[in-house]
Amino acid sequence: MPLPILIEFKRYKAIVDKTLEQLSDAQLNHVPYPDGNSIAMIIRHLSGNLTSRFTDFLTSDGEKAWRNREQEFAEGVYDRKELVKNWEAAWAILMRAVESVELEAVNTFVVIRGIALTAEEALNRSASHIAYHAGQIVLLGRMYQGEDWEWITIPRGKSAEYNANPTMEKSLK
Repeated sequence: MPLPILIEFKRYKAIVDKTLEQLSDAQLNHVPYPDGNSIAMIIRHLSGNLTSRFTDFLTSDGEKAWRNREQEFAEGVYDRKELVKNWEAAWAILMRAVESVELEAVNTFVVIRGIALTAEEALNRSASHIAYHAGQIVLLGRMYQGEDWEWITIPRGKSAEYNANPTMEKSLK
């Protein structure tokens, strides 16, 4: 049986995916203020983080020596196809790793940057990190799209209608 947190990971990915679908390449690469991050930079960062954390999740330090975190934030114009390819590859690594963790293994210790955490703590830490950046991506996407924004979650004034048929929750199971 998969760990319950897998549904939360899927929820965050779906939110980001639906945001990316609405944006132009220029919007993906727009840096909103000096020393800020474009959505493309955040996607590069999350892809690097997930690849590092979930490659050999239970058996090696989550901060791999081959990861270049600083490069993830390098300003530039990034190709959508390459971003999505790396994003999907990172998520495939996360999904394989999380699907392979048995409930009994959540108290196993894993290491991130030399600090021992239980697998459960590491998974919660990753979910929080993803949620933090997913929120940034959605906020920037909404700002860029303005009135053309297509709601990803429950639109204002539609809570009762959504609660009668919670489609997002049903699709993630």
